[in-house]
Amino acid sequence: MKASRILVVDDEPGIQKSLCGVLSDEGYLARAVGSGEECLEDLARENSDLVLLDVWLPGVDGMETLTRIQEIPFADRPVVVMISGHGNIETAVKATKLGAFDFLEKPLSIEKLGIACKNALEHRRLQLENIRLREDTEAKYRIIGESVPMKALRQQMELMAPTNGRVLIYGESGTGKELVAHAIHAMSERAEEAFVEVNCAAIPEELIESELFGHIKGSFTGAHENKIGKFRKADGGSLFLDEVGDMSLRTQAKVLRALEEQRFEAVGASEWTQVDVRVIAATNKVLEQEIEHGNFREDLFYRLNVIPFHVPPLRDRREDIPLLADYFLREFTRAYGRKPKELTPATYELLQAHHWPGNVRELRNLIERIVILNPQVRIDARHIPLQAARRPASERAERFGSLQEVREAVEREYILKKLEETNGNVTRTAELLGLERSNLYRKMKTLGIGPKE
Repeated sequence: MKASRILVVDDEPGIQKSLCGVLSDEGYLARAVGSGEECLEDLARENSDLVLLDVWLPGVDGMETLTRIQEIPFADRPVVVMISGHGNIETAVKATKLGAFDFLEKPLSIEKLGIACKNALEHRRLQLENIRLREDTEAKYRIIGESVPMKALRQQMELMAPTNGRVLIYGESGTGKELVAHAIHAMSERAEEAFVEVNCAAIPEELIESELFGHIKGSFTGAHENKIGKFRKADGGSLFLDEVGDMSLRTQAKVLRALEEQRFEAVGASEWTQVDVRVIAATNKVLEQEIEHGNFREDLFYRLNVIPFHVPPLRDRREDIPLLADYFLREFTRAYGRKPKELTPATYELLQAHHWPGNVRELRNLIERIVILNPQVRIDARHIPLQAARRPASERAERFGSLQEVREAVEREYILKKLEETNGNVTRTAELLGLERSNLYRKMKTLGIGPKE
């Protein structure tokens, strides 16, 4: 592990020598200067992790030096521990307000000095780690695209995200609704609090109430211990209800009550739990149609649909495809330790010509596949497994000899699209297609679609 660098600032040579000796024995890289001016000059030349700064210095005193240290950019700014032989509470409070981490009185105890240095350096490490994590999160959830729809989406987010209004995000499967939800949370006043996700389509109906609201031990078979629900985990932050259109009517009623009152009862509990949660919901369904069919509560819809967002499908922002392809290419070459790759103009043209039924998710998966399977640096159109997109529609139509073949080809493509929307869940796909599960299996077998496909 790299040794931490500590700068001692004191006008007494004896104290400089003593402190540097103690710190060196503890494994630190210690050096010393005798004035505030020398301290600032030293920090301008060489970074330090920690400054032990005397309050009483000739010329620029310790308090003024501390103030100037706080002007150094955060990533390069050392943490400061003040030391003084004439300390009092007022001086210590002032130093803390100016940004000092701690305040030590002379004569210095070796034990207290060691603890103060260790705590200050750990504090700085955590601060820098938080910055890196935030930067990584911002990069991970950055919304890429310069098309008109995406610029409009970002503008709407900048305007609406800082509010506490509930959000309902519309968009086809794979368009990036979860990404938008994360970005809205990151731009809100709740950004420092929890962002909790619930995929309403992935949780069985008999378990979703427990997942959302928690349960008490013994409240039902299998409840061997108390469980904290997602609403409580998101208290103070944001709760993302993904695929909210797949929630049962019974659960919708409970969610509606929780939204109206900002409180709920855990399964098996007799007491209410109060929370402060901003709900962000997303769906790939047309909820107005679901309301007409009796599958979604109209009152819940109006509760959720305070601020509607629409994420456009990839085919409606084709000019963003090169930007996304390049971004995913860099992401996966780094992830798999491959040399940087580039796409040819013909490749970009092919990608932009594709319909992208799976939207951005489909493009991302394709680029990952390309990086894994192709060792060459230059990726040409022949390396892109989008055979159907290479042929014009008239040429594709000539492949079929009869109307029955055309009908089967269309059915096969449509079923594959629905399977992709449900991540291969045959039961959910059958529901979307209005078929019995067994009938869908038979049709898949007839059309040559394997379960894993």
